[in-house]
Amino acid sequence: MSIIEKAAGRIEHKKEDPTIGSPAPLSAPESIIERSMHAAAPAAPAAAAPAPEAKAAPRHSAPPVAEASIAPRPGARVVELDLARMQAMGLVTAAGGRTALVEDFRIIKRPLLKRAFAEPVQNGRPGNLIMITSSLPGEGKTFCAINLAMSIAMELDHTVLLIDADVARPSVLSTLGLPAHRGLMDVLLDDKLDVADVMLRTNVDTLSIISAGSSNPRATELLASQAMNALVEEIANRYPDRIVIFDSPPLLLTSEAHVLAAHMGQIVVVVEAEATTQHAVKEALSQLEGLDNVNLIYNKTHEFPGTETYNYNYG
Repeated sequence: MSIIEKAAGRIEHKKEDPTIGSPAPLSAPESIIERSMHAAAPAAPAAAAPAPEAKAAPRHSAPPVAEASIAPRPGARVVELDLARMQAMGLVTAAGGRTALVEDFRIIKRPLLKRAFAEPVQNGRPGNLIMITSSLPGEGKTFCAINLAMSIAMELDHTVLLIDADVARPSVLSTLGLPAHRGLMDVLLDDKLDVADVMLRTNVDTLSIISAGSSNPRATELLASQAMNALVEEIANRYPDRIVIFDSPPLLLTSEAHVLAAHMGQIVVVVEAEATTQHAVKEALSQLEGLDNVNLIYNKTHEFPGTETYNYNYG
């Protein structure tokens, strides 16, 4: 297939390129974004007011149903992200300044956002559902999922929900320094639970998180269930400005990733530079055959000389 051949060719080319400089920090994503994500990035949108909230109903009328669904439920929990700790770990934060990392994820997110709210495609999968995966563990998919979520949370016109769907080896909460909490698997198992009951609202106003929840040996079947279909439809459509990012299991180790991919409007495959083999990438992409909007991030690559200190200054 052309996507597999092109991806493999780029990886081999990058391995042999003698112009590449010293390695970037281990967990930092590359400065060069895979050309499969090279869709022309539009200029950053002008500052716009957030989507207007629903107007309160007059006192003599019954409260509207839509407003009741938006209000936080009693079970909703607010958590505090340690932004200084995140910045020290090399994660994107709004207070981190204009770093190479921040700029990389601004480039990555722009075509994803453009497609997220484009006209629905024939397969009907919502474009605002984005799955981050990899061929094998350790390639940086969780790092990229968190950074992409934090970068989108900086947008003026969008909110973001980060879901840890790596149900076998969840790591989003631990990476962020947060304690375990019920989440995705619990909602699928208990029809009395609502999404709002397991959602963690953060001190980043536009970012919410849902953990993987309880471990379950039937995780693959749960992700392929009608309950999952209903959940995906709900979170994709409840808020018109929301981007939903799923941190997925690796494609080559579990069956959950392939099942989850069938729900997604966009898929991002993280490839570890100079470590992931062409064979692994080909095998991973073959599992996504027939799915639209498959993109690659070439992660943990060396920087080109001079790019590590490039910055902007405005007088």
